[in-house]
Amino acid sequence: MIQFGTGGWRAFIGEEFTRDNVRLVAQALANIMLNEKVEKNGFVIGYDRRFLSDKAARWFAEVMAANGVPVSFVNKYVPTPVVMFKAKEMDADYSACITASHNPADYNGIKVFIKGGRDADEVITQKIEAQIANLTAADVKLCDYEEAIHDGVITEINPMNEFVDSIVNAIDMAAIKQANLRVLIDPMFGVAKNALQTVLITGRCDVDVINDGENPAFGGMMPSPSAATLYRLKHLVASQGYDIGIGTDGDADRLGIIDEKGNFIHPNEVLMLLYYYLLEYKGWKGSVVRNIATTHILDKIAADHGEKCFEVPVGFKHISSQMEADDSLIGGESSGGLTIRGHIKGKDGVFASSLLVEMISVTGKKLSELLGEIYGKYGFAYTAEGDCTFKASQKPQIHDRIYVEKALPEFAFEIEKVSYADGLKVYFKNGGWALARFSGTEPLLRLFAEMEDQYTAEAVVVQMREFFLKA
Repeated sequence: MIQFGTGGWRAFIGEEFTRDNVRLVAQALANIMLNEKVEKNGFVIGYDRRFLSDKAARWFAEVMAANGVPVSFVNKYVPTPVVMFKAKEMDADYSACITASHNPADYNGIKVFIKGGRDADEVITQKIEAQIANLTAADVKLCDYEEAIHDGVITEINPMNEFVDSIVNAIDMAAIKQANLRVLIDPMFGVAKNALQTVLITGRCDVDVINDGENPAFGGMMPSPSAATLYRLKHLVASQGYDIGIGTDGDADRLGIIDEKGNFIHPNEVLMLLYYYLLEYKGWKGSVVRNIATTHILDKIAADHGEKCFEVPVGFKHISSQMEADDSLIGGESSGGLTIRGHIKGKDGVFASSLLVEMISVTGKKLSELLGEIYGKYGFAYTAEGDCTFKASQKPQIHDRIYVEKALPEFAFEIEKVSYADGLKVYFKNGGWALARFSGTEPLLRLFAEMEDQYTAEAVVVQMREFFLKA
């Protein structure tokens, strides 16, 4: 069964992620475009460096072309934000990227985007699933890729220069040129290097790169920038005197940052830094949108500047929708994805990284200094996380414990309210919170807690793990 989660459809290569299933997804989306009479507006598709991504993009394009949909095919692996950027520029109603983002190497998948290059919402993904349910392999229309090129139905493009220029024009390049920064990039064997390195070299930064090149196994690591996976970046930044270390996930829509001391800057803190910088130093105005698993310090920063903070469910489609509704300045999530008003309507690790480089250039302050400035104003909070695997047979029992019985651990803190809008979120009267929700892309129960210190936050996560997994 092909099911879309919070970040598109992702599946094991060779089991569910197969040529036939990719073609089914393509035919389903082609049917939707034909039914909505938007097929003549064209379709953009790109791919990352994962195993089979390039071939799967061709399979997808061939089905679209066979259905009479003009395809703009990005003919070199690129960051997912590049595909979203091009789709927005072309005003395409639908587009897609073949990627499993930060999932393990034995996964691949498809991210679908809608008007404006925004992540497809549940309405669209449910339409795709409904179409697939009524399709067989015999219903899939096919054509030859080279013949479609010859006939002009498929056009090969490379929008990387346009994408890079859009970032260069959006940031304070003059300030970056004056700062003479040393930057170390870790693309985690993904697709970020070309775009990010070009932007930073244009700003006269001294740029070095690690973990680059073709490596379908991602060096044996998860292509997800975290304190654990960026250990080499942390060591080199501190020992070699870099001003900042930048890690990006497999398709470069998420980032992980290392400060000048070699400390991992949590994605929550990256959001805090950028929102604070835009309001306090650049004088911009606007609300912030965060998901339910993201720090509430953003609420304090917003309130201090007369702005609002909106909380939405997990899934960047919810963030981009709310940003559009309120013309918000910035939106992001604790997993490392964010976007800024005026750029694309989805996550972009390349643009966010470039803006962080601008921030330390304009302020003349180190990352650790700026973070200390924020905590000095708004108080410290630590977010602990824990991913719990479980057997398939356990899920119904855990689900019922959370949603049917509505059982809660005996927390040591007074509860203000409880929400089941997306998983279970407990709001404590001391300003802290705890969250348990099923992953939308992997068989995991994700646990989070934000409290006044690391020990307390981690203790709450352990308490939830013991309570729900022993259900």
